[in-house]
Amino acid sequence: MADASKPKSGAAPESGSAHLGLTREMLMMIRVIFASSVGKALTTLVAVLVIVISATAYGQIRLNRWNKPFFDALSRRDLRDFLFQLGIFFLIAGCLLILNVAQRWLAETLQVKLREGLVRSLLGDWMLPRRAFWLANSGPMGVNPDQRIHEDARKLCELSADLGIGLLQASILFGTFAGVLWVLSSDFSLRFGNQDYPVPGFMVWAAVIYASAGSLVSYWIGRGLVHRNAERYAREADLRFSLVRVNEHVDEISLAEGEADEKRRIELHLGNVLAATRRIVLGHTHLTWVTAGFGWVTIVAPILVSAPLYFMGKVSFGGLMMAAGAFTQAQSSLRWFIDNFSVLADWRATLLRVATFRHALVTTKEPAGFGSRIAYAEGEPGLVAIDNLKIVSSANSDMLRETQVVVRAGGRALILGAPGTGKTQLFRALAGLWPWGSGQIARPKGEPIFYLPRGTPYLPRGTLREVLAYPLKADRFTTSAFNRALYRFGLERLALLLDRTHRWDRELSQDEQLCLAFARLLLQAPPWVLMDGTLGTLDDEVLELVIGIFTNELQGTGIIHIGGAGEAHTLFPVVLHLVKAARSAASADERTGNEPKAARPEDPGIRE
Repeated sequence: MADASKPKSGAAPESGSAHLGLTREMLMMIRVIFASSVGKALTTLVAVLVIVISATAYGQIRLNRWNKPFFDALSRRDLRDFLFQLGIFFLIAGCLLILNVAQRWLAETLQVKLREGLVRSLLGDWMLPRRAFWLANSGPMGVNPDQRIHEDARKLCELSADLGIGLLQASILFGTFAGVLWVLSSDFSLRFGNQDYPVPGFMVWAAVIYASAGSLVSYWIGRGLVHRNAERYAREADLRFSLVRVNEHVDEISLAEGEADEKRRIELHLGNVLAATRRIVLGHTHLTWVTAGFGWVTIVAPILVSAPLYFMGKVSFGGLMMAAGAFTQAQSSLRWFIDNFSVLADWRATLLRVATFRHALVTTKEPAGFGSRIAYAEGEPGLVAIDNLKIVSSANSDMLRETQVVVRAGGRALILGAPGTGKTQLFRALAGLWPWGSGQIARPKGEPIFYLPRGTPYLPRGTLREVLAYPLKADRFTTSAFNRALYRFGLERLALLLDRTHRWDRELSQDEQLCLAFARLLLQAPPWVLMDGTLGTLDDEVLELVIGIFTNELQGTGIIHIGGAGEAHTLFPVVLHLVKAARSAASADERTGNEPKAARPEDPGIRE
């Protein structure tokens, strides 16, 4: 079908935006979130988090210093001092507990606010006029936007909050405990032969070298997890989409007895998900050799590094435990990268998907798929003008045989599509969704056009009032107006359900859905209607009812209907023709040298 063709050049956003780089992606996301309506709240949350984490670090410094007198009291067997130090411990631990609870609440609140800001921004860009349509026709980036806005955005916000708070905490802790280690090992020296070589702050350097080695090995082994996670998310989205599609079309599948075929397709997507997941499992397994290995060594590493100070008589047993505790805290902060590498890989993959989607949203305009474009203009009110219209797609090249068409307010035109022509593509061109081709379309300034595309009409989830008023506000119409529209189309049984919320596309038959669409049209009484084969889908009784409404209640509404020869009706005094055109860019005169005149002189609404 003609509407299946998509512009080839629009496939660039995914690949192009994938090369933005980590820094640009992060800065873009930060600007997006903090520029949203929750920006001030986020700034306050981050500031309070810094204060709480700093207070926690101070409390842990106090707890580390507590080690020396406590273990010295144990070594002296001093019960009184032991009990006193135990009381100090519970005081410090109680304060740290309060800070931990506060940090947990702040962290989870930050996740919620981050998600609110990001999703609202993505939705705002995605729902700009016709942006979702352009994105859907732009290539791989337009696939599964629901996954990126819902699941990927949620995961990105949660991981960003957890990792950001963890990194901040690790940085503050390392800064504080590095000072403790430096003081403890400031006069340390190594003896070679008969000479001493001072190594000031050797415990700090030992912690840095130990953690750096683990981080480098972790990166070397686990760097492939970023792409493996991104691949898994893409395959998960495909599986989710196939499941949703089956659920949406379960009636047709059951009638066609296509369950086995659908099962095969779903299992194919499931196989892709499982294969991608197995590659991640293998990557995590390899990474565990590093993380678990360093974890076991860390049990004795603090004592081994601190032992020289003890054996040299520079610290007591309590001082040894204090030094070991400080080293544990410092190297634990430094090995944050090791402990979180698999999570970082997951975060990087999620950031890549959301950032490339955001980049595509703000850069996808009307993709230039072909050499020439249709010119759109705002014309005079009460008038639609079409001049030398040609529509080009990868599969079709069609044109209106009539070179200059003017449809005035209240005029009715039927455009007959020759076999093999892209009638839906013409509908999209007239609606401004498909700009590729040549010629000009002037639409009436300040006058809305009601569009009825081919197929079952879209019924949004909501109350019946909202469905009938869509996309306008329901409070613009009275209850009697709603009832009148329903009764006119034989849908009086729905009058009592105006305030009910249902999946109306599931509750109503296809004929009732079409009647509801025309009831919406009658209620809103727009000045213009553009239809793509809609009348051809109605049975005779409903068709005569629709014709009667256009003849009476909506006699001032201008109509352009695109259809086949079987849809010709006395409602349309003028018939236009969509015919095949040459692929070359022929001039208007070459295309339309001796066309028959389609407009009737006696019809004041339409002229050619």
